[in-house]
Amino acid sequence: MAADEPLVLGIETSCDETGVGIVRGTTLLADAIASSVDTHARFGGVVPEIASRAHLEAMVPTIERALKEAGVSARDLDGIAVTAGPGLAGALLVGTSAAKAYAYALGKPLYGVNHLASHICVDQLEHGPLPEPTMALLVSGGHSSLLLAPDITADVRPMGATIDDAAGEAFDKIARVLDLGFPGGPVIDRLAKEGDPTAIHFPRGLSGAKDPAYDFSFSGLKTAVARWIEAKRAAGEEVPVRDVAASFQEAVVDVLTRKAVRACKDEGVDHLMIGGGVAANSRLRALAQERCERAGIRLRVPRPKLCTDNGAMVAALGAEMVARNRPASDWELSADSSLPVTDPHVPGAHSHGHGHDHDHVHEISKENLYS
Repeated sequence: MAADEPLVLGIETSCDETGVGIVRGTTLLADAIASSVDTHARFGGVVPEIASRAHLEAMVPTIERALKEAGVSARDLDGIAVTAGPGLAGALLVGTSAAKAYAYALGKPLYGVNHLASHICVDQLEHGPLPEPTMALLVSGGHSSLLLAPDITADVRPMGATIDDAAGEAFDKIARVLDLGFPGGPVIDRLAKEGDPTAIHFPRGLSGAKDPAYDFSFSGLKTAVARWIEAKRAAGEEVPVRDVAASFQEAVVDVLTRKAVRACKDEGVDHLMIGGGVAANSRLRALAQERCERAGIRLRVPRPKLCTDNGAMVAALGAEMVARNRPASDWELSADSSLPVTDPHVPGAHSHGHGHDHDHVHEISKENLYS
């Protein structure tokens, strides 16, 4: 491991996971997570106010745990990266405030980065540097997007996105209709393994010849599944939960993988990266592998723990920013709940590399803040 590779700490608080990761170059040193998902489960979804409070309580212990796990001191860091958006505004504010405080106290450059670009960049920790360009299919609770990234630190282009519910939301809602609890993804994945994916034919949204080639829609599917279940219950029949789970899941992953492979072919890109929480779904992985092999496309999917929200992905993108000399963010960095994916990071208004701001901070911090 080269000592000159940037050592970066990343903070992720866009939803209900407080993630802190430490990365040296493309090597993962620590990935500490505190989750508040159990607190939200009784409400059947994430409650923003509860998430923000949980981040506040978990932040310092999680950072300390990550530093200990990585065996590094905070003073050794070359930079601090944080998710600036998109996400829940209050939750993001906790993360950006903490990152600013640490960066200021340590006299280190601060990098506000994009949550979605981070989900793509995390694959570097598993499979080495990203090919350029990278085609990425990101599927999570809040997003389903097809992105083309010629340069993950500066140039990310949206090819397609969900026009209504994201794939993860659809999983949660169908799980709720089937009384399977929250979050819905893991439990539907588990039950689907014992069901028949061809038992019920559910609609494939936006799959017609005249539909947008790379956009997704899951609200029609969600309604169709809910109506099918209601009809069974109204007739006094038992709902075949495993078959419903398998057939619903098949409809989602069929559309996701078909559109992703099509985008790769259309753009002449010979590999596909899949990330985001739903990328942990076993059927999505299997079908993507099958279709990519048939099309001569190399598939890159990080291990499940790196697919869900985590600090390692933020650190990975931060390390890439440092390695490529991208301008740091300034102290006015703000959380942006709808930060567009076309902004992989939020540079400072007047920052050129590590400008005067950071020199000034170094002076202060060495004297007072961390002595």
